[in-house]
Parts: sequence; structure tokens; C-alpha cells
Amino acid sequence: MSDKAEHLEILRHDCAHIMAMAVQELFPETQVSIGPPIENGFYYDFARDKPFTLDDLEVIEAKMKEIVKQDLEITYKVFSRKDAIKFFEDKNETYKIKIINDIPVDEELKVYFHGDWPDLCRGPHLNRTSEVGTAFKLTKVAGAYWRGDSSNEMLQRIYGTAWETQKELDDYLLFLEEAEKRDHRKLGKELDLFHFQEEAPGSVFWHSKGWTLFRTLINYMRKRQEDAGYEEINTPDIMDKSLWELSGHLEKFGDNMFTTEAREERVYALKPMNCPGCVQVYKQGIKSYRDLPLRVSEFGKVHRYEPSGALHGLMRVRAFTQDDAHIFCTEDQITEESKKVCDLVLSIYKDFGFENVSIKFSDRPEKRVGSDDIWDKSEKALKEAMEATGLEYSLNPGEGAFYGPKLEFVLRDAIGREWQCGTLQVDLNMPERLGGNYVSNDGAKKNPVMLHRALFGSLERFTGILLEHYAGKLPAWLAPVQAIIAPITSELNEYADEINEQLKNNGIRVQTDLRNEKISYKIRENSLKKVPYMIILGKKELAERSVTLRTLGKEDQEKINVEKLNDFFEKECMMPSH
Repeated sequence: MSDKAEHLEILRHDCAHIMAMAVQELFPETQVSIGPPIENGFYYDFARDKPFTLDDLEVIEAKMKEIVKQDLEITYKVFSRKDAIKFFEDKNETYKIKIINDIPVDEELKVYFHGDWPDLCRGPHLNRTSEVGTAFKLTKVAGAYWRGDSSNEMLQRIYGTAWETQKELDDYLLFLEEAEKRDHRKLGKELDLFHFQEEAPGSVFWHSKGWTLFRTLINYMRKRQEDAGYEEINTPDIMDKSLWELSGHLEKFGDNMFTTEAREERVYALKPMNCPGCVQVYKQGIKSYRDLPLRVSEFGKVHRYEPSGALHGLMRVRAFTQDDAHIFCTEDQITEESKKVCDLVLSIYKDFGFENVSIKFSDRPEKRVGSDDIWDKSEKALKEAMEATGLEYSLNPGEGAFYGPKLEFVLRDAIGREWQCGTLQVDLNMPERLGGNYVSNDGAKKNPVMLHRALFGSLERFTGILLEHYAGKLPAWLAPVQAIIAPITSELNEYADEINEQLKNNGIRVQTDLRNEKISYKIRENSLKKVPYMIILGKKELAERSVTLRTLGKEDQEKINVEKLNDFFEKECMMPSH
């Protein structure tokens, strides 16, 4: 961590303490729990019967600035466990006592004081409250379970952001404002793409336009995978738990799985990953080394338990579709196949407007299957493959899948946010665990290497990322409705129907707007719906056998002859080809 980053983290930690101090001065009945610095800011969790309001945040923020201005000294004192418990018992701070009881007995207990306001904390902190400055802002209130466990009581979490300078704060607040405008949940509603409801938490209700976008993504990926030599399969959503025990999922990933007791008293699980099902397809029939590499793709719906508080639109759901593929190959083929995956994923991201892509190498996690020898071999193979590609990558220790090391492909969007999407994993564990093998050139049976690979990752999440990246103004080839035909008067409806049929027959997603409204109203309404093109028809256009074309976001209009209309839309609206 750089000196600046370290200083900023300490500053934000102090802001969390000063906020808690301000809250307790204003609302003395409030108990405090934890208040760490986080990326771009800080938060503190409070126990209080009455909910905090946005007006309360303004008052708390003003009190924080008073505390900063007081230039209070920040000190700490080491307590024995017994004295620390007594100290916080006297203050009726029950959450602090719970925290103390969870701290190892050999760990030193510190209480930091901002002036005379105390908080149990490891530190470090600044020397005086004035060093925090005033470049901070409280941003929102949310619910948060104590210790993140939904079986515990709900607390109130106040979030804030803090920076070293006012300019940095202003820039970040502008970023938040832009991010809010781009929120895919808001855009999903405005553009009539999808919705969520309580009866199916974490699952998407796709509307017609949203499903058109979703199918466009699948059709694009299906074509790219076919061109790259993949065979597509489909496997069951529900399988007996014994398969998940063999694969290691139930042991290492069971907390995220849905299981059910069926009528015949067998236990089934909704699949959280596609890989075990793919191995079952691979195992049908004898495989030879001549059959490898075998590239198998699947648009598989997977189901994972996420706490209700963690669900977030399309970005965090309980049911989603992965553009999964599994490459069965020999150890000698790992490098070449990994290079091909890297080339494919970077080419695909470029088609969607993402050229700033970083790669992270994630090695063995604490919770994993397989011996250290297998992990040594897997990590060495993936590193050699990465070095062969010549691509730069950074290390992300301990974040591999439970069955193998992985590459993570991270996209940077239009406003600078990073999104981890695609992955590539080298797996020397699962084929052996599930009995997958091939006959080698010496006649012996061997287990293949299994490369797990997803490029969009979750199609639902990738859709959300696209909507936010483009602020809803999708490239014409992706737009659910690519063009609207708007006649100026009803006398031109027949001409509109003719143009509509011509473009539809050419594969363009087009609709007519025949409402009895002024053309300016139609233009405004369809611009708000982010339709890329509007085809305006008047009497002059009918006489000339032409149309007037308006492009979203541009003032200029263009006259196009009807005979040339197909060529124009074929060039502007068709899926990228390779």
C-alpha cells in the first residue's frame, strides 16, 4: 500500500469514529458496534430503535465538522480483558463486549479516545481530529445484520465518503451522481427490460425487450463459440446430491447451494455450477487422446444461495445463466488452449466496447480439494500459459476456485469502475473425482485436464454492466428495438407498414409508432427509450420514395432512399462478424 493510500485509509477510519462520536452526542441512547474504513469511504453500524433519516445525516455531518474543528487529541490506552469488559458494561455498550469476547485471549486490547469519546479499536489513528479535515460526506443509511448473519438483529448502517482534499470529494460525488444515473435497475424500469418481485427473490422477470437483449447476447456468444470449435450441450438443473459429493461441491460450496427432499426420499440439489454435468456428458463413450482437445459449451442456468441483503438487481442474483465451457485436454495442450481462450475473450470484450481489460492470477484458496502436488502442477501450468500469451497480469493470492487456480478478466467501464467478468481455471481434480478419462497413445487410461471457462460470466450481470457502461444507450446491434418508424400523419401509415415489413424481412428489430401525436412528441418519447434510429415519414418522403433518418444523440438528419435503407441498417445494426 502506498503512503497516500495508507494515510487515506487511516483518515477514513478516523471519520468513522468521529461519526460515531457525533451520533452518540446527538442521540445518547444509541449503541455502537463496528466502524471500518472501506473502499472510497467508511461506515458505522448502530443499534437504535428509531430509524435514522436523511435529515439526521445532515445534522450528524454538521456535528462531525464541529468535532474536527475542536482539534481534539487522539490517544489510546491498553486495557486488560476484565477492565475492558467493565469499562464498556458501565457505558451499556453490549456490542463492544461481544467483540471483546471474540478477540483471542493473547491479543492486546486497545481503547482509542477522540477527546474523551472511547472506542475499542486496533488502530492506527491520526494524532488530532483536525487532521481529518472536512472533505467528507455522509451518503446513505442501510440495514445491516450484526456480524452479517441474517439470524442476528438488524442494525442501522450509515455510510460516508472521505478524501484528503475538497476537489477529490467533489469529483467523487460527481462520480456517484453519474453512477446513479446509470443504475441498471433504474434503466431496466425506464426501458421496460425486466423487473424483480418478492415472490422470487434474486430471480429476474424478463420483459420482451429485455429478453430480446438477452437472446442477442446468447446468439452472439453461440456464433463466436461455434467459430472457435465448441460443441454446445445442455444438462439438468437438478441432480442427486451424491454427484455433488463426488465433485466436492457439497463439501466446499454447500453453503451456497439449494437442496431439497424429493418425494422418493432422495436428496437433490439445484446446480450451482455446470461442470459436473458436463463431465457426465464427456463420460458417455470411450474417449481417445485423438479426441482432445474437446471444447464443450453450455448456457447453463445455475442457482446459488445469496443472503437477501446481498441481492442487487442483475449484479447479484440467486438464479443466473453462465456462458460456461469446459475444455478437456492433455497437459501438453494446456498452454495452447489457454492462449486461445485469452485471445477469444479479449476479442469478445472489444466487440462490446471494452478495450481496457486487466487480468488477475488467483492461486489456491484455503478451502479447496486436491493435494498440494496437484495444485503445484495446476498453478505452474496456468502461469506458463500466461507467460506464453505475453499478456500482463497481477497476482490475486488465495482467490482461486476450490478445484483449481484461475485467471480473472476485469473490465473497466465508461466511468472507471472495474467489473470482474470472464474466468479461466485449470482443473486437475474434478475429472479424476468424477471418473472422466481418455485412452492415451500408449493404451493407458488417463484423466484429462479440465479447463473451466466463462467469458461473459453471468449473462444477467453482464447485461447490467452493459446497461451501466452505455447508460442505456446500447450499440445499435444490441438494442432491443433498433429503429422506430414514425409517420407525421395517419395518411402515411400504409407507407410506414411497407418500410416496417421491408426492414423486418431483413432482420432489423423495428417497430412503428402510429399514435395520433405530434412528431416532436414521438421523437422525444422514443429518444427517452434510447432507440438508436428514428425513421421519419412525411408526404415529401412518400413522393420521393425516401425516409428521413434521425440518429439518437445527434441533431442532424439524413435523407435515405428506400432502396438503400436495407444496406444502411445492415451495416449499422448487424452483429459483429469475425
